[in-house]
Amino acid sequence: MQDLQQANLQPEQMLTQLPEFMGKIERLAELLGLDLSACQADHIALRVNSTALATALHQAWLAYGEEWSTNVINGRPIVVIGFHQPVQAGQWQIEALELPYPGDKAYPVQGWEHVEFVVPCQASTTEELKVVLDARFPGLDWDNLKQAGIDVKASSPAGEKERLANPTFAFKKDGVCIKLHPCSLKAVIESEG
Repeated sequence: MQDLQQANLQPEQMLTQLPEFMGKIERLAELLGLDLSACQADHIALRVNSTALATALHQAWLAYGEEWSTNVINGRPIVVIGFHQPVQAGQWQIEALELPYPGDKAYPVQGWEHVEFVVPCQASTTEELKVVLDARFPGLDWDNLKQAGIDVKASSPAGEKERLANPTFAFKKDGVCIKLHPCSLKAVIESEG
């Protein structure tokens, strides 16, 4: 626990950092031309660079919720903890925390990294999801994102047992990331049956 404290990663410390982080998320959404006010902020994710920190965080966050799943995705365990009480983050209530154990990539800043928002639709591929996003967010100017310093990544991450397609677009700038996908993490986990 001392390591978490020193790294400023204790859950209590992270929760006090949440308003500042969500302010960055809201500014990125504005820059992207995304009005996310009607979208569910499905889950929030953090990143750490050591397995020891990830293990300590895993145990510490269990005081705030229950483990919904642990899946190996892209070669590393990803733990999802459903909060006992949704966490208020700006105008959203977030129901879950995603805690990936570290992989090969080192993050310049450890702590909050992204929020995933649900854009409900039947898209099963990134191409279909892009069509939905174009219709839903006409202000999203795909052609000028790179000029604005925003990295865009389309992916279809999946755990071994998942049956529900959940294509994702990630928009990242200055260490903050917004991800958009059609299904909530809870629905994806429930599809594992």
